[in-house]
Amino acid sequence: MYELLGICLVLAALLMLNAGATVVAAACWRLLAPLTKTFSARTRADVLFSLRIVAPVMAAIVIALLLIPSYLSYEPRSTSEVVSKKLAALAIISLGSVAFAIWRTVRSWLATRALRKQWVADAEPIELPGMNISTFKIAHRFPIIAVVGSLRPRLFIADDVLRSLSEEELAAAIAHECGHLAAHDNLKRTLLRICRDSLFLVPFGRTLDRVWAETAEGAADEFAADKSPLAALNLASALVRIAKMMPVDARAEVPVGAYLVGVEQGQGVRARISRLLELASTERHHKGANPRAMKHLTLISTVGFLFIAAAVASNARVLIAVHAVIERAVSFLC
Repeated sequence: MYELLGICLVLAALLMLNAGATVVAAACWRLLAPLTKTFSARTRADVLFSLRIVAPVMAAIVIALLLIPSYLSYEPRSTSEVVSKKLAALAIISLGSVAFAIWRTVRSWLATRALRKQWVADAEPIELPGMNISTFKIAHRFPIIAVVGSLRPRLFIADDVLRSLSEEELAAAIAHECGHLAAHDNLKRTLLRICRDSLFLVPFGRTLDRVWAETAEGAADEFAADKSPLAALNLASALVRIAKMMPVDARAEVPVGAYLVGVEQGQGVRARISRLLELASTERHHKGANPRAMKHLTLISTVGFLFIAAAVASNARVLIAVHAVIERAVSFLC
């Protein structure tokens, strides 16, 4: 019963702490959003990503450095406490959430790999100025121009797009994808999806995920527009052309990736075009800059919390207090 009770406590705490931390992160963004309106889109995206990803990371750190050591140190192995139905239910939900996240991640990775292989098999390798990853031209009914893959990204462009865009528009579109590559947005998108799937019964954090995705697109637009006002206008023109090429009431079976224009981003495209026109008219190219600290905000905040948690956990009184909280939680759930 000692081992089973400990496992159930860890799983239940993971669910509750993750959900609670995500709620706090969402509340923090509501407070920070008005204050960050003057920031670049990349800085806002970094803040959003850090808020979203640090929540489950902090929950895991608390469990690893506080809950588990306190339980192992102060819970007698001959405990008479049992796993109640409420505690078991929380543990099962938590375990199901983790299993669901793993399953969705593996399934998405397999589907992406299979479709990417299919695309590469029927594709023609091409070289484009400014692109230092493998690039392929494919025949596809959708006007695809996308970076696919997190660790080994590849750029795929539909032949209709190559024929339709001018040389300047294509260069601006490529610069947009380079912005996603520089920010490692595909990897971030995968991590955010794992976090969301691990809370599939607790729909917290979806707003942050959606706002991050929109902001990341704006950041990639700013990256492309930072070269010159003309680049911003060319990218806006490319967005208009590609949006007009989208099939009506149709969806593409495409892997997760960073797309210049997604199949369900009609409203988002209008907002991006307006923003690009604003950038072209104001010539505020410095907006695309991102402070070095912001680029590593997630790592800095995680390491900082880790050191604080480790320092706190070294105090025996803290572990005793945590164990007292565990005892009260078990009694409440009985």
